[in-house]
Amino acid sequence: MRWTLNSGPPVTFKGRLHDARTATAIGRWLGLAMVVCFATGVLSHYLQHPPGWLADRLPSRPYWGYRLTQGLHVASGIAAVPLLLAKLWAVYPRLFAWPPVRSLRHALERISVAVLVAAALFELFTGLLNTFQWYPWPFNFVPVHYAVAWLLLGSLLLHLAVRWPQIRDHFTRRSPGTLALPAADGPDRRQLLLGVTAAVGAVTVTTAGQSVTALGALELFGPRSPAHGVQGLPVNRTAAAARVSRASLADWRLTVDGPRPYTLTLEELRAMPQHHATLPIACVEGWSKSARWTGVRVRDLLERAGGGPGARARVVSVEEAGAYRVMEMGRHYAQDPLTLLALRLNGEVLSLDHGYPARIIAPNRPGVLQTKWVGRLEVV
Repeated sequence: MRWTLNSGPPVTFKGRLHDARTATAIGRWLGLAMVVCFATGVLSHYLQHPPGWLADRLPSRPYWGYRLTQGLHVASGIAAVPLLLAKLWAVYPRLFAWPPVRSLRHALERISVAVLVAAALFELFTGLLNTFQWYPWPFNFVPVHYAVAWLLLGSLLLHLAVRWPQIRDHFTRRSPGTLALPAADGPDRRQLLLGVTAAVGAVTVTTAGQSVTALGALELFGPRSPAHGVQGLPVNRTAAAARVSRASLADWRLTVDGPRPYTLTLEELRAMPQHHATLPIACVEGWSKSARWTGVRVRDLLERAGGGPGARARVVSVEEAGAYRVMEMGRHYAQDPLTLLALRLNGEVLSLDHGYPARIIAPNRPGVLQTKWVGRLEVV
């Protein structure tokens, strides 16, 4: 790339491939990655924080649904990183366009692009650090990440609307605008796009193994490995972090509140009919893994307390603090025969870090809602 200074534009770029065809070709895939990331992120948000009218409509099947959507969320977000960098490289000479503002419409367009770029960088940067559970900022990650996602979507749609004529003219290699570009740039542009594709594939394959079992052997950069953990399953929140200990559980009883409230000791729970379910735990940070769980069906516990066939549940952990210490469970989850108050994991008594003496495991459910160290169930 060469650039010169003169009395007109402060910088004149002579470099090739900073053209509309290159920007459009990369932008198509970047837009697709952002839409997938946005849709799966919003789905995850509403699974964790459903409004009242939605709580009883959320489905508990397919049992692997959250594992798939959260894996797509993290994979599409990681794939978007090299795509965004390539897109910014393709269009950055426009930052030096002269004059910087030609009209009110042009000024609004530049502002919208600035918002789009800032929101995209913020979402990908904070989302990537979230997969490492590292939060070097003073704000709450979940609501801010969610709010900026909507800002990003709006600015993306506005950008597509404003730029649609240019996008249409360069959408394919045979589009009119692309045919008007120097033919000599075609081979170099294809090589550039192949390089970007290879980079996207490399970062995706080397991180997707944390949620895609078949790619586990290729995982190099995923922050969590599902292959390692107590009882063969990773632990996100330890008992020490939750300030739960064997001593604090010495007098543990399960309380079930409802029209006919009762309490159970651990031995009484173990004497009840035990059921088995092979279900995945999928976390918002991107890792997931299936395990075999054994315990008592939640719907049986609710029914004994007087809960009818449409009963919902509130689950309370014995931990003293935590964003998900109290969890609401909608009707489909509470009545699903695969939803267990689990006592065993892969044939062994739950370890303290996995929620001993009892924890929730439910199908198609975010990992943060699979409450550990359960002390009370309430019929709602």
